Amino acid sequence: MYSTTSSLKFLSLLIFAFAIVQITRAGDPDILSDFIVPPNVIPDGNFFTNTNFRVIVPPNQPPSTFKVLKASKAEFPALDGQSVSYAVLQFPAGSINPPHTHPRSAELLLVAGGSLQVGFVDTTNKLFTQNLQAGDMFIFPKGLVHFQHNADANNPAMAISAFGSASAGTVVIPSTLFNTTIDDNVLALAFKTNVSTIQALKKGFAP
Repeated sequence: MYSTTSSLKFLSLLIFAFAIVQITRAGDPDILSDFIVPPNVIPDGNFFTNTNFRVIVPPNQPPSTFKVLKASKAEFPALDGQSVSYAVLQFPAGSINPPHTHPRSAELLLVAGGSLQVGFVDTTNKLFTQNLQAGDMFIFPKGLVHFQHNADANNPAMAISAFGSASAGTVVIPSTLFNTTIDDNVLALAFKTNVSTIQALKKGFAP
């Protein structure tokens, strides 16, 4: 069970209210209407409401493996054209969100419970890392490879991420490289290794 207090929840909401205003300035293209409604949908209050994050409220227990709960355009159609989305990242003890990128948005992460080691690599190959505690924030610049790791072997962690796009996109580096049909020879040359090593890596990412 997470040790998130009511005051931290209020602080989280307050911080993210200001953060969303800032991060959306470089978000999706402006729309020419108040909001976008899918065909054959008559909007009411329910259209602008999403309850998917209720499952994270105590006393619910954290998942057994790393899990992401998203509120993007795909899960919450009312976000279309609004240049905002959220994700809740749930980390069991010792788990990782592997290196990945968001091609259409920066990510502002707030640790809501536990602790996380985070980092990103810029275009000069410089690594920026930090150890975060509950209440800390960290910004991952748009499009750069980054990761989060719960290094605590005994306790879970949880984080909330805000994006300046209704569909930030996620490219997970390991699975993109080793769980697709990129030719083994191409990967072997790229990683300066042999085909048998590449094939062994691919087996680890097979469905």
